[in-house]
Amino acid sequence: MSEADLLRALMEADRWIDRVTSQRSHLPEMTELATLEGELRELVKALNETQADAGPVRSAYEDAQAEASRLHARAGDLERTLVSSTANARDLSAMQKELDHVRELLERSEDRELEFLLALEPLDEVVRSIRERAQPLTVRRGELQTTIAELQASLDEELVSLRRDRHVRASAVSAALLARYDQALVRVGGSGAAQVDAGRCDGCRIALSPLDHDRWKHLPAGTFMDCPECGRILLP
Repeated sequence: MSEADLLRALMEADRWIDRVTSQRSHLPEMTELATLEGELRELVKALNETQADAGPVRSAYEDAQAEASRLHARAGDLERTLVSSTANARDLSAMQKELDHVRELLERSEDRELEFLLALEPLDEVVRSIRERAQPLTVRRGELQTTIAELQASLDEELVSLRRDRHVRASAVSAALLARYDQALVRVGGSGAAQVDAGRCDGCRIALSPLDHDRWKHLPAGTFMDCPECGRILLP
């Protein structure tokens, strides 16, 4: 094989490696996953905000509930005492006044409890709604993560094979030409050589000037020029 053929084989190997590497990083499932994770982040934000709003209301509701329970128990104690008491009229009157006061406080406390409960219910409904929306998205995220891991593992195996083949092809190129090729590869990526197609470098897709194109066409056999734009070795 000529040096041009050997370089072309190496160029094709590197281009395949570049395609598969790009494919590994741009799977359609990765795009879907990124969109889905954005939606989940928004739901988590909304959930946190709603729970933050619900926190003080829930605390106030629980305090009112506890106070109503305490007052209810006190009223019960007073009622039982009054029913069974043998105390004098003055003491009984004092207990009745306390019972009336406790009942008044209990009514106010129960009103507050109901008020906080009514304020809490729509917030809890929002929390439930957010969690219901997030549940299928979470399941789908797990599915996508598994699929992406499997696809990338398969592509990694392919890359191992492609790089092994690339090493064989590179070893067939002369040391000086390979060093020149690799320098271009490191500089521009993809491959260190390019075909001239209809007067254009198919690496950077920029047309050669008439003078450069004429010079390239009349190169002595076994010699190569670099693309003036991207620096890749130009192949016939």
